[in-house]
Amino acid sequence: MQNGTARGQNFLYLTKQEVIDLGITREEVVDITRSALVEHGNGRYEMPAKIGVHPFPDVFFHAMPAFLPALNAVGMKWIESYPNNPSRFGIPQITGLQVMNDVESGAPVALFDSTWLTAQRTPAVTMLAAEALHPGAKTFAMIGCGVQGREHVVYADTVLNDLETITVYDVREEAIDRLIADLQPRVDVELLKGVSLEAVVKESEVLSSATIIVREPLAAAKDEWVSAGQTILPCDLNTFWEPAISRRSRYIVDSIDEHELFADMGYFPDGLPAIAAETGQVLAGIKPGRTSSDEVIVNSNIGMAVCDIALGDLIRRRAEEHGVGTVLPL
Repeated sequence: MQNGTARGQNFLYLTKQEVIDLGITREEVVDITRSALVEHGNGRYEMPAKIGVHPFPDVFFHAMPAFLPALNAVGMKWIESYPNNPSRFGIPQITGLQVMNDVESGAPVALFDSTWLTAQRTPAVTMLAAEALHPGAKTFAMIGCGVQGREHVVYADTVLNDLETITVYDVREEAIDRLIADLQPRVDVELLKGVSLEAVVKESEVLSSATIIVREPLAAAKDEWVSAGQTILPCDLNTFWEPAISRRSRYIVDSIDEHELFADMGYFPDGLPAIAAETGQVLAGIKPGRTSSDEVIVNSNIGMAVCDIALGDLIRRRAEEHGVGTVLPL
């Protein structure tokens, strides 16, 4: 142990800004996320489905523990989702903390804000899946221009090498304009302003959505707009897309256990679609992704602790290497 930490006596605390300032690149995030997904696909992990509490309707707190033997990394993310946070309090829908533990003793060794981590690993998963499920895609659309939407745009530019355009859409026109103004100088792909949700869905090969997560589907994106060969990667569970789309698609999820848990919680009132594979199984080559060019694929990734712990381990190691953070007593 470094940074003056002593096993079982103290731990390293990192603020959100200190985590950001470590300078971990998107390429590093993609690499470590890929490794975590492949480990999951091969069954080399321990990760129970999320357990949680629900103080209000459509609000949840989730405990997300995981152990990755390949990294000798163990820990837990404590995360909450409050869909009205942006409008009520001006803070993200998703916030949380992450603790990393020493595998040998179990003692806590690091604690840090998990907002940046969540904002990075989520689009990394989306784009790794898009790369595997829709190789050669030239058009991508991002629906939702919040924190996740912005990061998805940048990660799409990072991972999907054949992209020519990224169309962005939000119910708030000013959010679209702000995203394009902020990110166009940072990405090589041309950013386009979506004129309507229907047009965006109809015109894009690959689409992702990061809106809100609620139990009763909003079904904003209609089944009739989706055509053969499209790939849809929602980050908002069963909320945004009309459920009929998933039922007629090749339905792939990051975690079967976690989707079944959400179904038990009422987030799939029409029933959970038949699941063809898990994302990690596709990346590990254990199960096929796309099986035909005209197949509609829906790949629902709601976030797995194995990815959080893999990236959290990188954050911890990088902080120790550079002497970043504050050592606090237990």
